Amino acid sequence: MITLSGLTKRYGDTVAVDDLNLEIAPGRVTGFLGPNGSGKSTTMRMILGLDSPSGGRALIDGKPYAALSHPLRRVGALLDAKSLHPGRRARSHLIAMARSNGIPLSRVDEVLEIVGLEKVARKRAGAFSLGMGQRLGIAGALLGDPDILILDEPVNGLDPDGVRWVRELVRELAGEGRTVFVSSHLMSEMQLTADHLVVIGKGKLIAEGPIESIIGNSSATAVRVRVPDPAHLDRLREQLLRHSFTVTAETADSVTVAGSAVAEIGDLAFQEGVRLHELRVVEASLEEAYMEITGASVEYGAPSRGAANTEAQV
Repeated sequence: MITLSGLTKRYGDTVAVDDLNLEIAPGRVTGFLGPNGSGKSTTMRMILGLDSPSGGRALIDGKPYAALSHPLRRVGALLDAKSLHPGRRARSHLIAMARSNGIPLSRVDEVLEIVGLEKVARKRAGAFSLGMGQRLGIAGALLGDPDILILDEPVNGLDPDGVRWVRELVRELAGEGRTVFVSSHLMSEMQLTADHLVVIGKGKLIAEGPIESIIGNSSATAVRVRVPDPAHLDRLREQLLRHSFTVTAETADSVTVAGSAVAEIGDLAFQEGVRLHELRVVEASLEEAYMEITGASVEYGAPSRGAANTEAQV
């Protein structure tokens, strides 16, 4: 369990993390989302004792990270896959980590095999690709067989097979009852991986809950209604509007209605004698829900295409 109580970090007049209160529970993958500059990495660094909070606390099973006697056995972390000496061989790097925490050296070869680096174990880390570096970083996080894993952008640089491997790995670890806290900017991958989401913007918590709830609450979620007789569509649309439904789109034989009120729309069509060929919820994607939630929190957004073209002409 990771507990954040009023966690705050200031750099001069800038508030990077603003009074975060969270419990990151075991037995599930918790996705950590937010725009660039939202405070995600700073939050993770404070959990791991790499940055000191300006206020509040970050606790691992009730203790600060610095108070853990063998931290690698309790918490495995990957924050920056390239933060190791480039001249050190992969196996030597893991041996040094193992010795510092009393971890059997046999575990080094186990994790190298888990992450698929056993054939390049004696290669220097500086010669690794970004994807290989990520795998080595994950090996380091797994080294102590910890109950808690904190992974910052773990799929960066991985090919599709590697991305799927990370997804299956973190879900398996969560299924064993471990606490798994993962940040990513890949919304499609997070939608496949996470059970629970924490979304921050400008250092503040702006959404938290099961992924199904966050997606389901998006205004992009809608009901598609298709009829075999287009002549009935006008009558159905009129009744939908009369009953305060919002029609967001329509074609010659269908309408799309905001929300997810399938039963109510089906009852209304029945009452009007309108035969249906399709009545289904079109669920928003996590990307759509995320963009809606964080729209007011983006500090470094790209200019619109029109604005960019105008600037180019000046």
